[in-house]
Amino acid sequence: MNNKQILNVKNLTKQHQPGLHSGIKDISFDVFEGEIVAIIGESGSGKSTLLKSIYGLLKLDEGEVLFNGKRVKGPDEQLIPGHAEMKMVTQDFSLNIYAKVYDNIASMLPNTNVALKEQKTLDMLDNLHIAHLKNKRIVELSGGEQQRVAIARALVSDTKVLLLDEPFSQVDSILKSQLRADIKNLAERTGLTIILVSHDAGDGLSMADRLIILKDGILLQNDEPKTVYAHPNHYYTAKILGNAIVLNIEQTNKLSIASKASHIAFYPEWVKINREEGVLMKVKDVQFKGFYEELILEKEDIHIRSVQFDTGIYKKNDHVYVNIGRFLEF
Repeated sequence: MNNKQILNVKNLTKQHQPGLHSGIKDISFDVFEGEIVAIIGESGSGKSTLLKSIYGLLKLDEGEVLFNGKRVKGPDEQLIPGHAEMKMVTQDFSLNIYAKVYDNIASMLPNTNVALKEQKTLDMLDNLHIAHLKNKRIVELSGGEQQRVAIARALVSDTKVLLLDEPFSQVDSILKSQLRADIKNLAERTGLTIILVSHDAGDGLSMADRLIILKDGILLQNDEPKTVYAHPNHYYTAKILGNAIVLNIEQTNKLSIASKASHIAFYPEWVKINREEGVLMKVKDVQFKGFYEELILEKEDIHIRSVQFDTGIYKKNDHVYVNIGRFLEF
């Protein structure tokens, strides 16, 4: 990543239904060359609307997007909506399902130089680890394989900015980790700029240089992943990034937590338990997660979670003492 701005998003507003949270409102941020930006939010938060607005697929109510200083035109200003130096991969992939993988990718290139067209197609197949699939038809591929083909197809024509709408929604957890790594490595090698939207915070935390948090069409936070995770400026952000526990002031008092804030939030890994001192709570459930356990703890109407890396110590219906080592106030 360098310090040259490639995109300027300025005061974007797009409401699908007036009076309802159905779009985005007054969103501004910059994107730098080679940067991976993840837009994270719940369903209906405006993520896809923002992505389509950046690409030029939607007519904006207010604001503008600049690509290298030039305004991105809207769908009412050009015959084919979108931007020539950006490509967008949607959840339906937009592939020719009865054509071969090679042909799906090669079709994005002109025939002016057939040898170069073939070489660029083969290079892109290698970059996305799908060279072994080149003669298969799309209909014969898994969802994860189709995802790779769609990305290869988008990138083969010297794309500067890749826009990904829920890129890992059809990929299982093992392939998701590999695909995340491949995309990140591709960006590092080529200087490709990537903007992705996802409801899964893991996508952003694991591969993004920067997180943009959306709620009801409003930009809540824009910063590096570590900063956003450790210092969220809204408890919604803590919940969506780390499945944080949020308590109101009445619940806070029941747990003897010294805070007068209307809400506090803390991540499960901040909850410490022992058998000697703290707030007495009951172990409602123990969920085995492999190399750790997650304990569900209860006291009256309060339920919190604690991550335990020393497994097998506590069991259901045990009574334990709980200490909240750290919490955030809102």
